[in-house]
Amino acid sequence: METIIRSGWLRRSGSFWAGMALILVTLFSWSMPSEAASRSSRQAQLQQNKITKTVAKSRSKSNKVVRARAKGRWIEVNLAKQRLVAWENGKVVYSTRISSGKRATPTRRGIFTIKSKYRAKTMRGPGYVAPNVPYTMFYSGGYAIHGAYWHNRFGTPVSHGCVNLPVGQARRLYSWASTGTKVVVR
Repeated sequence: METIIRSGWLRRSGSFWAGMALILVTLFSWSMPSEAASRSSRQAQLQQNKITKTVAKSRSKSNKVVRARAKGRWIEVNLAKQRLVAWENGKVVYSTRISSGKRATPTRRGIFTIKSKYRAKTMRGPGYVAPNVPYTMFYSGGYAIHGAYWHNRFGTPVSHGCVNLPVGQARRLYSWASTGTKVVVR
C-alpha cells in the first residue's frame, strides 16, 4: 500500500475520476435542449431571488416574523425598551414597563422557561434583603420576574438583575403564566 501511495498512483487516479466527472457533466449539458436549459436556468434564478427576498425580509423583520409564528404563551423582555410583553398564539396579551438590572448587575439575556413560582419570596443578595417579594417567577437560577413594592422607577434599569414589574402587573402575569412558559430576554 505504501508503494502505491508513494508512486503517486492514488493521486493520479483521483485526477482521473475528477476528469471523467467533468467530461460526463459536459456531455449531459450538451444533450439538454437549449430551451429546457434556459428554462431551468430561469427557474433556478427565480428560486434564488425568492430565497434572497425571504432572507432579507426575515432579517429586516426578524422579530416580527418570529412573533407571528410563535404558538402558545411566552414572555418577551426587551431590555433596550425596558418593556415586558406577554404573547399568546402570536398576539399581544398585554405589555408593561419594567426595571431590569443595572449596569453593574445586568439582567441575563437568552431564552429560558419559568422554573418555579412563589406567591411571595424573600430575596437576598450582596447588600440587600427584600422580604415578601410578590409574584416571583424564577426563570434562570436566581433571576426572576417579580413585583417590586420598594420603587416606582419602572422604565429605568435599577434592579440587581431581576425583571421588576409594578405589583399589579406582576400579579396579572403570575396568574397568566405557568411553570414552563418560555421567557425570551433580549
